[in-house]
Amino acid sequence: AECARGCTPSLIMVKGPTRINAAAPVAWNESDPRGRSRERQRLRFLLPAAAMKTARFLQTFQSRIRHMESRPSRRSRAAEDLEFFVRCEVHRSDADVLINSLRRVAEDVRAVPEERAPWFPRKIGDLDKCNHLITKYDPDLDQDHPVSEPLPRVDYTAEEVSTWREVYRTLRSIYPTHACRQYLENLVELERHCGYGEDSIPQLADISAFLRERTGFQLRPVAGLLSARDFLSSLAFRVFQCTQYIRHSSTPMHSPEPDCCHELLGHVPMLADKEFAQFSQEIGLASLGASDEDIEKLSTLYWFTVEFGLCKQDGSVKAYGAGLLSSYGELMYALSDEPEYKPFDPEECAIQPYQDQTYQPVYFVSESFEDAKLKLRQYSSTIRKAFSVRYDPFTCTMEVLDEPSKIQSALSQMREDLKILHGALGKLA
Repeated sequence: AECARGCTPSLIMVKGPTRINAAAPVAWNESDPRGRSRERQRLRFLLPAAAMKTARFLQTFQSRIRHMESRPSRRSRAAEDLEFFVRCEVHRSDADVLINSLRRVAEDVRAVPEERAPWFPRKIGDLDKCNHLITKYDPDLDQDHPVSEPLPRVDYTAEEVSTWREVYRTLRSIYPTHACRQYLENLVELERHCGYGEDSIPQLADISAFLRERTGFQLRPVAGLLSARDFLSSLAFRVFQCTQYIRHSSTPMHSPEPDCCHELLGHVPMLADKEFAQFSQEIGLASLGASDEDIEKLSTLYWFTVEFGLCKQDGSVKAYGAGLLSSYGELMYALSDEPEYKPFDPEECAIQPYQDQTYQPVYFVSESFEDAKLKLRQYSSTIRKAFSVRYDPFTCTMEVLDEPSKIQSALSQMREDLKILHGALGKLA
């Protein structure tokens, strides 16, 4: 909340018999009855040495304690020593005086920068920490399946294969007239190399290996619906969180949650396209370190593009969104005369109300994937963050560009790449 208001809070570290952390003055817009504005402070101190003194300081300055927690001291080995963390609010005019008063009972006071953005994964292994399930509908799948472990193979029942067969046969019959060109081309390749067809449900391991060769994407099994922040973070590393559960046989043409029909028929063929894969990754990159408000907007953008996007091809409108390509009813509806079409505009798309219980009343149509990607980049540049990120595909890590030296290093690498391209052009000439 403080960062969203444009503040840059920092911590003051205190060493000595009493250890105290206090936030440097942070602007805050609440006022007391006398009209004096208040600001937040963070205090951490070691008890019992200065407990009474610290309490008197807080009382003297009429601090409002908003949060308090205790934990074993990290520096003292005495079992009775506890470290307390206090979040409080004090009058703006009293902030400096309070900090100076705390210095009287401490040997060393220093400022330490505080994180100004939500945590996000820096390396691909950190995705194991991004597993906040909103729903869990596959109790047989380990929700903590590490990225580095081999993908499990599933023995589907005859009933599950029968459900897949009905869905596959029905959708395959309308793809030639309703799906975009990239989807159709990649579906043929999946049928040739990954066992796509009516008679069996493809295995994630085979599909993931296929995608890695094509676009660098890989699949990771997940037990349910992830939080928007965790799911988008995975896309930044070209990891797609994928279910292996299949919908119930009583409703073969509908599933209330994403299942393998949705994932394998809706998402996978498009992730095999290089341009679309880059578009998906850039949504993920834009999400890293973004505020909750921006995450909500990016997830809405994802909804109207990756899930329910339409594009123009050869003078007609085609579907590329996974939610459409895995739903016979909505795919037919989306390409009829009933819904409203709007040109893809990220600013408008990000705040458009969407429908997750029935068909969408509005769909956004892109001129092309390249056009959509350029507009997304322009929109991403407006997201307020104190840094940029750059993905290193060799180490599968995220480089935070928050220092001139890091930016200079990235530019040097780009120059080397340009030399290679220049040399290639020279050989052609």
